[in-house]
Amino acid sequence: MGKKILIVDDSIVEIKILQAILAETDYRVTVARDGEEGEMTAKTLLPDLIFLDVVMPKKNGFQVCRDLRKNPQFQQTPIIMLTSKSHDTDKFWGKQQGATEYLTKPYEKQQILDVLAKYLA
Repeated sequence: MGKKILIVDDSIVEIKILQAILAETDYRVTVARDGEEGEMTAKTLLPDLIFLDVVMPKKNGFQVCRDLRKNPQFQQTPIIMLTSKSHDTDKFWGKQQGATEYLTKPYEKQQILDVLAKYLA
């Protein structure tokens, strides 16, 4: 079985785009639709990599990232922020919360494949 990837995003369109890219790989993909669900799913699934949106209902991506990083099980897990928030302050804040990478939407397919190669090879 392939490695496990968790997508946490509230946008069906964004989920479909990412799933289409990941469909060409051997990874097993799970989806969560808000921050709270994403955090709970991460704790039960223990994914090998997490794609995390920032602007979501219930709990934003910054909060989810920070809370996961407090858990020893997630200190080495690559958490990739995938968001429309593109200001330098947003990127800085994402890194401060423990994001491994910070990619802004719209992104290129190759950026996603490069991240997977970098962290899951």
